[in-house]
Amino acid sequence: MPRLYPPSPRFPPDDGGAEHAVWRALADQLPDDVALFHGLRIQEAAHEHEIDLLVAWPGVGLAAIEVKGGYITRDAGTWHQGNPPHEHRIDPFGQVQAARHALTRWLAARNHPAARARTAHLAAFPHTRIPADWELPDAPRAMILDRADLPHAAALVRQAIDAHGAGHAVPTDTDVDDLITALAGAFPAQVDVLIAAAEHEDRIDQLTREQAHLLDALRNQNRMRVIGGAGSGKTWLALEQARRRAAAGERVALLCYSRGLGRYLERITATWPLRQRPAFVGLFHELPVLWGAAPGDENNLDDWERRLPTELGELAATRPPAELFDSVVVDEGQDFGALWWPSLLRCLRDPVNGGLFVFMDESQHVFARDGAAPIDLPPVELDENLRSTKQIAQLFGAFGDARLSPRGLPGSPVRVVDVPYDDAIAAADDAVEALLDEGWEPGQIALLATGPRHPEQRNAVDHGGYAAYWDDFFAGTDVFYGHVLGFKGLERTVVVLAVNGFREAERARRMLYTGLARARVLLVVAGPRAEIERLGGEAVRRRLHDAQEWSPGR
Repeated sequence: MPRLYPPSPRFPPDDGGAEHAVWRALADQLPDDVALFHGLRIQEAAHEHEIDLLVAWPGVGLAAIEVKGGYITRDAGTWHQGNPPHEHRIDPFGQVQAARHALTRWLAARNHPAARARTAHLAAFPHTRIPADWELPDAPRAMILDRADLPHAAALVRQAIDAHGAGHAVPTDTDVDDLITALAGAFPAQVDVLIAAAEHEDRIDQLTREQAHLLDALRNQNRMRVIGGAGSGKTWLALEQARRRAAAGERVALLCYSRGLGRYLERITATWPLRQRPAFVGLFHELPVLWGAAPGDENNLDDWERRLPTELGELAATRPPAELFDSVVVDEGQDFGALWWPSLLRCLRDPVNGGLFVFMDESQHVFARDGAAPIDLPPVELDENLRSTKQIAQLFGAFGDARLSPRGLPGSPVRVVDVPYDDAIAAADDAVEALLDEGWEPGQIALLATGPRHPEQRNAVDHGGYAAYWDDFFAGTDVFYGHVLGFKGLERTVVVLAVNGFREAERARRMLYTGLARARVLLVVAGPRAEIERLGGEAVRRRLHDAQEWSPGR
């Protein structure tokens, strides 16, 4: 569904439902990235113009549509509406053409790029049939939508723009976003922002569950690598694949690398019926420990990169078949090192034909390891972000390696607190306090660092341990303090990203991608704006052009 402005228009009561019929057809047919405006008024000196419907289509152009209901005829060069003796003269093309030009002048006066966009004007007669061979100099058939055209209205609008908007620029996603800001008015009041946030959260699960058709189509494959950007539904699919395989009678292992994600997988699967639960759910390095290996030392990198993966393979060779697995499902597979994959295959009862399903996002490859899943088949690609608002998805997508189409609702602008690295944590703390004052619930907010951990995170782990720390996060009752590296695969409604430096400069871009992608509805970035733009390049600079400069605590 396109973005609708307003979301629930008030249609004229005396037009026989004509405007609603055309609006409904376009709202049902236009893609998600298109904006559809209703009743757009342009005041020009003493004269007021109105565009019944305006379509703003990224990569295509703009279309202004005048809607006339009832019986429409043309006689002796004049348009008429209604049946004799109650008919009256109308000028649908003169009206829409004048309104279209008024809009272009209004945009040009503000140096808006949409003023130079490909633009067409059309008349819609949803209650009348117009002959297919109709052709007049001032009203070509391609510029008319009649009753029979409504099932194909969006395609015909696009054809009209292509045919009559030649010679002008094609509007970009950013151009259309800027047009929305210009035409839809100022930022909404905070109560509206909170309502919109609830609406977006309700929509997420519906969109994500639509991905299940992918597993339906590939149910007979025993090896599968699914790649997709942040928020494309990979973790949901990994869980669903593990559940389906277990329900089919298989012994399944569901694995990941990060503690937070591992705890999330454990909590979700614990709610399933017993026959649907995987035999093992948790961190990769917990599996060899379960089978007898010594636990890893927090300060010894060799334990995680060499000893534990090597011992897993050795221990798997000694286990009875009953303790091995029919299928292994790996989430965030880009985190797994080269030594881990051969050992993981040895955990399968049938290392050659057993099930191996890997879900990954190379743009979140933030650890210094270069393993590759041993799957020769071409990957299945998820190319839509389902979880974040459009503004957030567009910003973090500009840091990513692949194009990701946002399907989220439009939301509030990203907020930027421009401070040096050393001041990012303090600025992020101020932002959290300001957000709480605005009415956001503490459990909706996460503060994530890119460099040294926040003191609150260190205190929570030191005093309660990792299990209690992550259980507090999932309880969702308080502000969560974490680090980008440990928050992969997780999300919160509001994320305050403290850009307080990077341990490895060469991975800074991917760290920013991962951190920015954790927000679903509102994103606040506290850090040096110039450095963030330098790391992201021109695409990020353009996305941040519409960000809100914010100074919480001042």
